[in-house]
Amino acid sequence: MKKIFPFVLVVLLAVYLIIGFLGKNTLNNFISKKMKGLAGREITFSVEKQIDAKYNYLQNKQFFDFTLLQFGSTGCTVCKQMEPVLEEMRKLEHPKVNVVFINIMYPENQSMMKYFGISAVPMQILLDNRGKEFFRHYGFISSGDLLAKFIASD
Repeated sequence: MKKIFPFVLVVLLAVYLIIGFLGKNTLNNFISKKMKGLAGREITFSVEKQIDAKYNYLQNKQFFDFTLLQFGSTGCTVCKQMEPVLEEMRKLEHPKVNVVFINIMYPENQSMMKYFGISAVPMQILLDNRGKEFFRHYGFISSGDLLAKFIASD
């Protein structure tokens, strides 16, 4: 019995970690929805106007196909790992992607964080050419995976 207990404990811990890892996006999406609900009407209206002015390329006549918003901070390790990916996305000719880094530490970005329900960083949010969100991801994501999301929505 004493020999089985450590084995059972290790197996239970492994199962717990696997379930936690597999459920992280579900949990993050749940928290994001709750945080979005905390943004009042004033913030929602203000940010929607801002997004429409900056990222609705059909209206503002800028020549981008998509927007990649990355919410992060300069002290975040995974955010640093994302820098080459963001640079690669900036250099794409087709699709043409407007890459925007939004530092969560700046007070002027708090309303944007509330509007999008940012609960963890790095968070990548992809917008179409009308400024509408079509994908979000928490954590590191490769340039190939991002490109696949852009192509799939095109």
